[in-house]
Amino acid sequence: MAESAPSLPREKRPEAEETPPQPAERAVVTQHRLTLRQRLKRDRVMLLLTLPGLLYFVVFHYVPLLGYVVAFQDYQPYLGYMHSAWVGFANFTAAFSEPAFWTATFNTLEIALVQLVFFFPIPVALALLLNSITSDRVRRFVQSVVYLPHFIGWVIIVSIFQQILGGAGLLPDVLDGLGLPRYDMMSDPDAFPWLLTLQVAWKDAGWGTIIILAALLNIDRQQYEAAAIDGAGRARRLWHVTLPGIAPVLILLLILNLGQILSVGFEQILLQRDAVGPDAGEVLDTYVYYHGIKDNDWGVAAAVGLVKAVIGTALVLGANKFAHRLGHEGVYRGADR
Repeated sequence: MAESAPSLPREKRPEAEETPPQPAERAVVTQHRLTLRQRLKRDRVMLLLTLPGLLYFVVFHYVPLLGYVVAFQDYQPYLGYMHSAWVGFANFTAAFSEPAFWTATFNTLEIALVQLVFFFPIPVALALLLNSITSDRVRRFVQSVVYLPHFIGWVIIVSIFQQILGGAGLLPDVLDGLGLPRYDMMSDPDAFPWLLTLQVAWKDAGWGTIIILAALLNIDRQQYEAAAIDGAGRARRLWHVTLPGIAPVLILLLILNLGQILSVGFEQILLQRDAVGPDAGEVLDTYVYYHGIKDNDWGVAAAVGLVKAVIGTALVLGANKFAHRLGHEGVYRGADR
């Protein structure tokens, strides 16, 4: 009978080896152990690349915020910030008590809501149509055509619409030829919000598709294949795969648009304000321009600009918080995410 192999003493038996940490775990541990100076040294190239953009925002967006002190002064350009009289909230009271301010506020909100409801879906639909084109050559050609109006100035665009929809334009001539009364849309106060939305859609719909097309490219193709195997048609694949895939980007764009809801296009409206009159064409941006530049009422103009900034910031923060409650990241992650 063969002798069994002698067993090792208990103290001599090898201990069970621990599983070495995976590369990802080691990277996380190493990252937590790095000091701030080490991380700055490690990411110095990326930080240098972001420096021009950071300087742009600091110089042109954050430093000018100091100028809002004018909203609390009887500002005189020749006296400057240091020597102008301090009036507290008198400029805000003067703006809120003026009927022209509330007319401009109502017109701004009306135009912004019309553009938000009717213009915001247009780039989404256009991006979906472009994404469905199978020929790369045709898709690139269509993209170039729809992108082109974005690079045309508002002076030219307003002139083009004047030649088509103005009193002596193509549309009134066609209506006259059909025996119908002539119609000048460019001078109709009731149609002014819709005219602005039509112009914005023609100019910026193609440009707005860039981000949405990039989001569509990030959707995993296997999801479409799996949905097709399960019997989902094109409409159901759009509803259950495409729209959920681009939902975070759409929510981000919607939040950013809410922040700009009180800025509806200064140059575009200024060029057409006189044609429809101040009652329909005055918005907060033109109100600030005429009070601050034309009438030299710098304090009231700065007060209205400050109100716009505060409302825009509150809308962004509120919409971002609402996006967190829906399970999306929004513009930035909250502290609890």
